[in-house]
Amino acid sequence: MGDPKRHRKKYVTPPHPWDKVRLEREAQLVIKYGLRNKRELWRFQNILRKYRRVARDLLGKINLPGREGEYARAKAQAVIKRLAKMGVLDENATLDDILNLTVEDFLERRLQTLVYRLGLARTIKQARQLITHGHIAIDGRRVTAPSYIVEKDEESKISYYPNSPFAKRSESVEVA
Repeated sequence: MGDPKRHRKKYVTPPHPWDKVRLEREAQLVIKYGLRNKRELWRFQNILRKYRRVARDLLGKINLPGREGEYARAKAQAVIKRLAKMGVLDENATLDDILNLTVEDFLERRLQTLVYRLGLARTIKQARQLITHGHIAIDGRRVTAPSYIVEKDEESKISYYPNSPFAKRSESVEVA
């Protein structure tokens, strides 16, 4: 409890800040997914980077004999299971599938994107506004973070918060 002493950066800035191709690609992703700034994009790139690093390490150890190989296979299954629960991969995926992931796979699992895709908001920007203003809930629990990563089993539980005027408006439209 209490105030943490130091906040840790959860992203890594690009090594070449003025790379034109990267800047254009990032600008497209920021617009497409309604991100507030590039730091949000860099955070998800960092998450992808970590999973790819783990997959590369496990690929090197998975064929080793003895305990180390068994441990690597078990850890590989745990990583794949975690990504499958997150909704990024299938249950029967392999470590090579982790290496083929892109940052868009993770951005598609954000609450903001799913609220827009489910039709609860007319635009991606409106989805962000509805979330931050507390109009969106997952399984009846209000979530105010647009970058919340929605797991596969939570996806069907996204709706308007019960006390929200949007929930009351959607009920009156369904009745009429």
